[in-house]
Amino acid sequence: MSSILIKSATIVNEDKQVIADLLIKDGFIERIDSAIDVTADKVINAEGLYLLPGFIDDQVHFREPGLTHKADIYTESRAAVAGGITSFMEMPNTIPNTLTQQLLEDKYQIAAHNSLANYSFYMGASNDNIDEVLLTDVKNVCGVKVFMGSSTGNMLVDNPDTLENLFAKSPMLIAVHCEDEATIRNNLAHYKQLLGENIPVKLHPKIRNAEACYLSSSMAVELAKKNNSRLHILHISTEIETHLFRNDIPLNEKRITVEACIHHLWFSDEDYETKGNYIKWNPAVKTANDRAGVLQALLDGRIDVLATDHAPHTKEEKAQNYLKAPSGGPLVQHALVAVLELYHQGKITLEQIVEKMAHNVAICFNIEKRGFIREGYWADLVLVDLNKPWKVSSDNILYKCGWSPFEDTSFNSSIIYTIVSGNVVYANGKLIESINGKRLLFNR
Repeated sequence: MSSILIKSATIVNEDKQVIADLLIKDGFIERIDSAIDVTADKVINAEGLYLLPGFIDDQVHFREPGLTHKADIYTESRAAVAGGITSFMEMPNTIPNTLTQQLLEDKYQIAAHNSLANYSFYMGASNDNIDEVLLTDVKNVCGVKVFMGSSTGNMLVDNPDTLENLFAKSPMLIAVHCEDEATIRNNLAHYKQLLGENIPVKLHPKIRNAEACYLSSSMAVELAKKNNSRLHILHISTEIETHLFRNDIPLNEKRITVEACIHHLWFSDEDYETKGNYIKWNPAVKTANDRAGVLQALLDGRIDVLATDHAPHTKEEKAQNYLKAPSGGPLVQHALVAVLELYHQGKITLEQIVEKMAHNVAICFNIEKRGFIREGYWADLVLVDLNKPWKVSSDNILYKCGWSPFEDTSFNSSIIYTIVSGNVVYANGKLIESINGKRLLFNR
């Protein structure tokens, strides 16, 4: 591996900013100092740029295997590093569903050969695979994923005995999608009776409503408290759910942690009029009041981490009517610049962005030597220019699906360099694909 010297960067890390040099050697941060005068294989002049820890995205759907007409690990990891994401954790609702240890290992092998970013994969839970779940190695797998709401294949876990057993026995973090299936079915039946098959997408947040989210989230919280489980609730989308969570204890003492997603901080139900199915997600984008409530909970510590839930579909799939169009959208390339836009609007600080997108993810998942800019840690880094505007267009979208809900949006900030495990993989608008990312390891 080569050495890299970054000169005069404004380093944003652990609640402070400092202008300093940083030396990378053999993949790791060797030294951080006010002035480093050594010979390095590559020198980056970072004067005027901000150096952040690489974003660790704890929830993506890269669609491989089985759904590679939409996306795959290679294409989406390229988009991720272009967006400042240096590590990702990918979900098990591929085809086949990742419900056995062998299928889980197959995905790791694909990533080892094809991913520009560092990677980990969730083991999937179903109503009948608890024995396989319990074989998961806690030191090299990020967690177990449970869909307590609609999902693909055999991954809806709705058996109360199965849930109880899983929460009682899981040796590792349980990540949950929380929406109450019975409530959603009843709401959908109501609107079908009124409107037949011609339900408009603007009713999506009425069908997958706040009640469905709260019923499921509160049940997960109670299960976790009863069994002292390590619970991580994904993509909170409602203001009312935020009151289920605590901010009065340190993050490393929490047994229940919470994630918010970029789209629930950016869009509201007013945007269905112009964006249509392109902002159809599960859980649904809801009201402006919900958006404000989720942001407030993120800022005050009730919500711990910020992620994407990157979940691409083709334009053709999204062009179908509401009932047939799948939920989800691509986000990894534009997540960090979107949050930096909230910084420009005075809604969040750079220190809070770094905390929620890097530090806290590493703490929540006990990730080994990543998520911070520290000597001895892996060099997962992003250099950003906060004053280099650009516009999202079909010409610069890297997702395999070829579209973005941010198309035609102008951002004030640009990703200049992305460094993954000590290797430059993105520089000044160009991908450098010579070295792949590494498997994440966990201190458990």
